[in-house]
Amino acid sequence: MTAAASSGEPAVQAPRVGVLVLGIGNVLWADEGFGVRAVQALHQRWQTPPEVRLVDGGTQGLYLLDAVCEASHVIVLDAIDFALPPGTLEVFRDDEVPVWSDTVMSLHQASFQELLSLARLRDRFPQRITLIGVQPAVLDDLGGSLSPQVRARVDEAVALAVAELAAWGVAAVPRTAPPEDTLSADALDLHRYEGERPSADDACRVGDARFLNQVHGPGGSREHA
Repeated sequence: MTAAASSGEPAVQAPRVGVLVLGIGNVLWADEGFGVRAVQALHQRWQTPPEVRLVDGGTQGLYLLDAVCEASHVIVLDAIDFALPPGTLEVFRDDEVPVWSDTVMSLHQASFQELLSLARLRDRFPQRITLIGVQPAVLDDLGGSLSPQVRARVDEAVALAVAELAAWGVAAVPRTAPPEDTLSADALDLHRYEGERPSADDACRVGDARFLNQVHGPGGSREHA
């Protein structure tokens, strides 16, 4: 127990400094991986100052709470379902980012919205938060990659994130050489992932055929048993 706690005085919270750029999503489910692919592209192309932390949040959900609470400014890249044409990019800032609502916005609403709610309960909600999202086109392709509509918006999402950093007084500089480190496991690198994944004919792309009661028909096509 700290001296402050034993004396009844409120604990002094550590000051929050720095920026978190967080990509969330599941790269195994096609456009679900947009946020991760966008933060990877940002890391590959731009050098950020030490106070900026780029994170492949994947599907960690509430395990990202400490990272969010420690940052004063947060940018989130994600796939967003706002019933617009596939590939549409939208930007939400500060109060536009709902802490909790009955409207399904993010494909990871339950975990991410709960995470923000917990950050507020801790009195550690970011001073500034920006959510950059894309409307997905394909989600039910297990082992798939980004659809053409969504892939075409990665560069724009990266540019929006860099512009947001600049608006916060944080300057990112284009890289002249590839970074020495990676944000994700090497096997999840976009080019390696696409080059080494099984084809749709070799592996069921909507789940495990044993549980979905699907079999391969003549010529490799799938039919319901």
